[in-house]
Amino acid sequence: MTAFLLVLGSAVLGAAASSLLSLLPALHVFNVMGGLILGLLALNEAGVVLPPEVVLPAMTGLVVGWSMLNTIPSILLGAPDESAMFTVLPGQKYLMMGRGYEGVMLTGVGGLAGVFFLVFVVGPLAPRYLPLARTVLGPHLHWMLWVIITFILMSEWPRGGTHGASGWARFADAWRSLGAGLLTFLLSGFLGFIVLYRSPVAVEMAFQNIMPAFVGLFAVPWCLFNVLSATEPPPQVRTASLELSGDVILRATAAGGLGGGFAAFFPVVTGGVGGLLAGHATAQRDERVFILSQGASKLVYYVGALMLFFVPGLGLRRGGAAWMLQAFYTPRTRYDYLMVLGATAVAGAVAFLLLSPLTRLTLGLIRRTNYRAVSIAALGIIVAVVAALTGASGLFVMAVGAGIGSLPVLFGSRRLNALGILLLPMACNLSGFGPDVARWLRLI
Repeated sequence: MTAFLLVLGSAVLGAAASSLLSLLPALHVFNVMGGLILGLLALNEAGVVLPPEVVLPAMTGLVVGWSMLNTIPSILLGAPDESAMFTVLPGQKYLMMGRGYEGVMLTGVGGLAGVFFLVFVVGPLAPRYLPLARTVLGPHLHWMLWVIITFILMSEWPRGGTHGASGWARFADAWRSLGAGLLTFLLSGFLGFIVLYRSPVAVEMAFQNIMPAFVGLFAVPWCLFNVLSATEPPPQVRTASLELSGDVILRATAAGGLGGGFAAFFPVVTGGVGGLLAGHATAQRDERVFILSQGASKLVYYVGALMLFFVPGLGLRRGGAAWMLQAFYTPRTRYDYLMVLGATAVAGAVAFLLLSPLTRLTLGLIRRTNYRAVSIAALGIIVAVVAALTGASGLFVMAVGAGIGSLPVLFGSRRLNALGILLLPMACNLSGFGPDVARWLRLI
């Protein structure tokens, strides 16, 4: 009974703590988890060892809560300007139509559906089938990853090509976004090789060596362009009902579960890539289905990657949470797996209950202040976290990543191309010529 109460209380505490973390724009849960892991290791060295019934549910609750509640700043605090209205996610379109609350709640429903998918579908089936899938797919990972990279680059459709007095001018206009996408992928891939083979981050912070690059690629440009933009969202309206049918939720859960599950299981494929592949595979056109499926995909990706670490007979280390947890804990029995499943269910329920009041709180903040003030504060927090964990070298890597991550925003290409930081080095390594490429780049 004591162990049950510890698990329950720790899961609730982790989900509640994530509510504070999630409201800060562009601050990733793994940045905070890295600091917590360092604290736990220091406690272990001092002879204070917290039981797994406290640490594992709390960490699970933190990841589950952030995966669901981070929807609030990603939709409400990232308003695009009018030139980007038709290239942003539908959730941000909802914001610019005064329906930001509805967009957040739709994504939250998708996240809750993702919790059900993990607990009631993946949970019972994973120990039996995933070890077999790993054995079958293991020898083919290299060419599968190259196919995914090819699809990502080829699916970057030209957004221009209609302006210019001549054919060459229209050709250049079309290749403006395509060229920026390819350049973003190659530069981020080069940065990935540097971080992997000659990282400037100190050795004692090696488990956080890619964090400054990710923050620079994805978080810093978001904050900077929010500060520079003069766009203000219209007044937001709260809806009394989402008017969702079971058919819509099931279709969205299938697409999101497929994309997030594939990303969690496949090395270096993230939730964004998995969602892109699942969206094309299931041909979802309804904006509500898309928003729901993205909420499910994100939660299944982050939480599923953590769950794989505890699946009996599998022990995959996918995602930052599993890599950091392995520093001080190794799963031993099926009890650990069931404990993480239970913590996922509890934390998912708590996070969903917190979603509506926190969304209303954020909407009230938007009415009283402006995007620039919030973004400046978020940028300050991001820089402070990177400096505290990785020092001056980490700040330099972050600055380089910010320059590369600004290209998609400036030239209208997809930010997904910045994932070349992971995809390109891993594809080369799985194919066996990663060290040769690094030697050619004079990194070895």
